[in-house]
Amino acid sequence: MTGTTAVLLAAGAGTRLGLGPKALLPFHGRTLVHHAATQLLQGGCGKVVVVIGAGAAEVRQTPLPPGCTVVENPRWREGMGTSFAAGIAAAGAGPVLVALVDQPGMNHALVEILLALHRPGRITAAAYRSGHGAPGQSDLRRGNPVLFSPKHAAAAAAMATGDSGGRAYLAAHPDVVDLVDFSPYADGADIDTADQLHLLEELPPPHEDA
Repeated sequence: MTGTTAVLLAAGAGTRLGLGPKALLPFHGRTLVHHAATQLLQGGCGKVVVVIGAGAAEVRQTPLPPGCTVVENPRWREGMGTSFAAGIAAAGAGPVLVALVDQPGMNHALVEILLALHRPGRITAAAYRSGHGAPGQSDLRRGNPVLFSPKHAAAAAAMATGDSGGRAYLAAHPDVVDLVDFSPYADGADIDTADQLHLLEELPPPHEDA
């Protein structure tokens, strides 16, 4: 889908991890923020708004691929909701794909699928099965990234508080959310604690041209 802007949420301090901003974690010779931004662009997003907060001065110094705009959220300590709203505001008109910087398994192929399957006026969300591909829909859980049509992006930003990001809006409007089962390709895991750092080494190197 042409004209889609990605909002990459990269403002957190990584307090539970204890290694500083997760945006700066190393991943196959790059940083997580570079990896995520590159995959979003290669997947078809026209530009990427990178929302930073904790360690902003240091994060600003890390290289990013062309097509990225960095937005600093001075209210990042209040929770992800403020970064979500700041990113949506900076994205402008058009569909908005919201992604998390600490999800190393996100790649350009998954982004391409979300863009291709998105229907105007709706929300398209990556989803993953806890049962590793078990049949049926009961164990399919909504995850990230999430692609919002413009009106839903604005409404979700207005509702975002605390650490919920777009979660409250998505929960309140399940009738407009289309889930895409990505569990055959990824598990949707993000890095919150030290026992998840193995993901940075076990996941294969990403395909990056930037």
